[in-house]
Amino acid sequence: MDNGIAKVTWTRPGGEVTGIRYGGVKNLLETQNKETNRGYWDVVWARYKNESSVFGLYGSNFSIIQQDENQTEISFSTRWNSAEWNSSAAAHPSLPINLDKRYIMRRGCPGFYSYLILEREAGWPQYNINQIRAVFKLNGQRFRHLAVSDDMQTIMPTAEERAIGQRLDYKEAVLLSKSSDTNPLVKVDDKYQFSTDYKDNQVHGWTSHDPPVGFWMIIPSNEFRTAGPVKQDLTSHTGPTTLGSFHSSHYSGLDVVIAFEDGEPWKMVYGPFYIYLNSANQNDDPFLLWIDAKNQMLEEVKSWPYEFVSSEDFPKGDQRGSVKGRLLVRDSCNANDTLIPGGSAWIGLAAPGNAGSWQCEAKGYQFWTNSDGDGYFEIRGVREGTYNLYAWVPGILGDYKYASDISITPGSVTVMGDLIFQTLRSGCTLWEIGLPERTAAEFFVPSAASKFSNQVFESQAMRYKQYGLWSRYDELYPYNDVEYIVGTSDYTQDWFFAHVTRQVNDSYVGTTWQIKFTLEHVVPYSRYTLRISVAAATRASLQVRFNVAPGGHPPHFSTGMFGSDNAIARHGIHGLNWLFSIEVYSGLLYRGENTVYLTLARATSPFQGLMYDYIRLEAPPETTT
Repeated sequence: MDNGIAKVTWTRPGGEVTGIRYGGVKNLLETQNKETNRGYWDVVWARYKNESSVFGLYGSNFSIIQQDENQTEISFSTRWNSAEWNSSAAAHPSLPINLDKRYIMRRGCPGFYSYLILEREAGWPQYNINQIRAVFKLNGQRFRHLAVSDDMQTIMPTAEERAIGQRLDYKEAVLLSKSSDTNPLVKVDDKYQFSTDYKDNQVHGWTSHDPPVGFWMIIPSNEFRTAGPVKQDLTSHTGPTTLGSFHSSHYSGLDVVIAFEDGEPWKMVYGPFYIYLNSANQNDDPFLLWIDAKNQMLEEVKSWPYEFVSSEDFPKGDQRGSVKGRLLVRDSCNANDTLIPGGSAWIGLAAPGNAGSWQCEAKGYQFWTNSDGDGYFEIRGVREGTYNLYAWVPGILGDYKYASDISITPGSVTVMGDLIFQTLRSGCTLWEIGLPERTAAEFFVPSAASKFSNQVFESQAMRYKQYGLWSRYDELYPYNDVEYIVGTSDYTQDWFFAHVTRQVNDSYVGTTWQIKFTLEHVVPYSRYTLRISVAAATRASLQVRFNVAPGGHPPHFSTGMFGSDNAIARHGIHGLNWLFSIEVYSGLLYRGENTVYLTLARATSPFQGLMYDYIRLEAPPETTT
């Protein structure tokens, strides 16, 4: 397809993008790769629990859906052949899915749009999908500058420089050789360092210096990205490669795998996203390409949902509905039990479930917005269907869920009125550590060891992305673990951002952190409550003891092993949010000095552990502070 600005070439009927001509460059993609390894969609799926494989979403039929003077839309589709599933000759059967890859080129638009329709029919076998993505591998001799945000931009190493580097603790991380002189300020190459939350990732891409050309992926809506707005995922990596990650277990683990049961029907539309191409004059600041891409992203967001998409599975604006209302927060420990606005809250519609279940929901669409300072919100462009309304407020512990289902029909406007979020608490706060914002960002994040430090991540806000921070724990706490004194310690300096294991010779041991606090009195025959909100966990098993050090004494509370988000290794400051509410009988507490012991009970690797979000001790019910 050629609109006079860009020309795009596909295989037929497979539908892989083999060439993109733009801005005087014959092909923006990597011509050294096979044609099927330049621009494509794929999934990672598993027929059985302990296996997975990559499945390329190749078409077997090609058709022109629409063609006129304003746009062309083409389709590469395949319908699953169920006969091979139980065939003895099919050691590796194809994924039981119907697929339809669509591409749209419009008059006057420098680039093209793409979306994917996946469908399971009733009666099909069970399996899991771990990942769904679109991939574009760019010309490595031209595209060197990666841009993910205003602050996350750098010249990336080449694939050749990465190949001669030293592998670090896992295969994705490489210490670059001194001979890698592309950018001496980048010492480690690791694709996970450039991950972001979905809410922060609506445009990312690469630029070429000669000529100045930009290749950008613009994702104007997160409705088709699973697990909510704070789900993290990959954006790009050395290659150079641009990724559109729409579903994955990254930073969430097995809790967010799409698990289909036998016979379960399903259909989902991923996209459209926009591959936007831009250029500049030779002497212009290349940063202008990024600014232009951001401005184009804003235009795409305003245009959502697109009116030019042909598929009936993608509803237009007048086929969608909206929900609006106001969120108010009631905290029983506020004076006079007053209501406060739920300002800056995240409020969304997702599949019916329990409070907070949206962060593991992967089979349906989600629609999120932020309330204003007075708690008012409006969620627009919602697909027809039945949803629950969920919310959480930065600075407020817990999740909100509206009690009744909400049905959206075409053109409907659902006015909710005032919604009351009764905060989670049994009694008033005696002490707290951190902020209930679902990340560990407020805690102490150390600088990286100098040999691993990448300049782009040196700011306090992005320091957690540096490689190897888990190993700094042993250096900073060589003899004793974290000991936090309520009223004296400062959690921004004295609380390490990740509760990790300790290396002893060639093995690892669990660590025990202490929280020391004083009670002026203890209410007899009562129950206090300890809330522990966890921002990330990887095969963690946390034991909690009150005034009894570990070593022969059973814990008063144990989480059991939980979490598989791998956020510690993958430079994430959060993964899934977990909340544990622990009843503390007054007989376990003393008038005067007390200690809570937090012990990692399992220790098999440097990446095993957790990040705390917030910890709070509450007085017994109906007891003032």
